[in-house]
Amino acid sequence: MKIFAKLVTSLALALLASGCSRNNIEAVNLAIEADKSKDTNVDEAISKYEQATNLDPTNHRILWKLARAYSKKEAWDKVASTCAKAEKIAPTHADYTEKRGIAIARQAAKQGASANWSDAKGPLEEAIKKDPNLPDAHFELAEVLLHLDDEQGALREYTKAIEIKPDVLGFYGPLVDLYYRLGYIDLAEQTVKEGLSFGKEGDKGLFNLHSLYGQIHESRNRLDDALKEYELAKRACGTCTDPGQAIAFFNLGAAYAQVTPPRKSEAMTQLAAFQKMICKGAAAKRYADQCAQAQQFASKMGGALQ
Repeated sequence: MKIFAKLVTSLALALLASGCSRNNIEAVNLAIEADKSKDTNVDEAISKYEQATNLDPTNHRILWKLARAYSKKEAWDKVASTCAKAEKIAPTHADYTEKRGIAIARQAAKQGASANWSDAKGPLEEAIKKDPNLPDAHFELAEVLLHLDDEQGALREYTKAIEIKPDVLGFYGPLVDLYYRLGYIDLAEQTVKEGLSFGKEGDKGLFNLHSLYGQIHESRNRLDDALKEYELAKRACGTCTDPGQAIAFFNLGAAYAQVTPPRKSEAMTQLAAFQKMICKGAAAKRYADQCAQAQQFASKMGGALQ
């Protein structure tokens, strides 16, 4: 602690010598304190970063730290406004512009049907102009363009994100899904294979890619291959309790029901789990088609889902 105190004192003296005011020094000290608590107490860190920016509103580095702390709270409006302040001070910093665009996109996602996705497009395009090698900016721009019905633009930006950072599995899923929905099945299969080549045990992106590959196999009537992929998807998500993962039970149950010969016991186990988790809960409406199909599969196998 004595060494740390000496370092802070030395920094303060150096700042004074360079012409910084006491407010500037106190802002730096507060930011240093906030850095120590940002991973354990984000609210405390935010409070200190806010105090620091009030003391020295021209320090864009502290504003950036504050924006990232707001991100942890998903306070996207504050992230966007804080990054806008940092941009005015340091307009060449592409990451500030990128973060503002992402924050605006997150706000749009929360707003649902009333969202204005076009507000996020400009900042993300501006960030890419400043630095074309920002994979997250390209990916987020693709998501925005997709919501703006620019499917070709989305394909282009998803692809650029992958070209820059090919080992991020999360970039592949939306591109595979879009290729599939547009009828480019060969490209979808090629892309999912490429993504899986970077897969490592425990990577969250494996669930989505294996699920999509199973879907591709099904579309080509390769049911045994589809089953293998759905089993891998189920293994990747474990208990599959995260939002969107419960579909693993339906996919696997349906695959067991359709292979030759049908694996009835395993099919019923998976479909019953899906029925319990989804069809009797708040998500039933969203998955109405799958819930109906699950009952149909059970009936064909001489059973019923309760």
